Amino acid sequence: MTACIAYVTASSKDEAMRIGRTIVAERLAACANVLDGMNAIYHWQGKVEEGQEAVLILKTELALVDALTARVKALHSYTLPCVVAWPITAGNPDFLSWIGAETLAKRA
Repeated sequence: MTACIAYVTASSKDEAMRIGRTIVAERLAACANVLDGMNAIYHWQGKVEEGQEAVLILKTELALVDALTARVKALHSYTLPCVVAWPITAGNPDFLSWIGAETLAKRA
């Protein structure tokens, strides 16, 4: 099992909480953290835009990233939601094992 972090941005804290609850309930992630009030500066449709978003950090397994991404896209209000992931290369072995125990990949 390779644990990973998935980083998702959302339009609001409420949206991030709703997505996080669903993803954890469906065992696509073991844990979700929501950070509200992130300032975003980005290119969109030929213009530089600015706005506030919430960040959703999901602890999951690399094997679940495709399913997690599809589910986030289905739940998200954005046309093109940010969902990116990177592997966890080190950490508390007991915590990393817990991620595997609480997600679907181990049972599949």
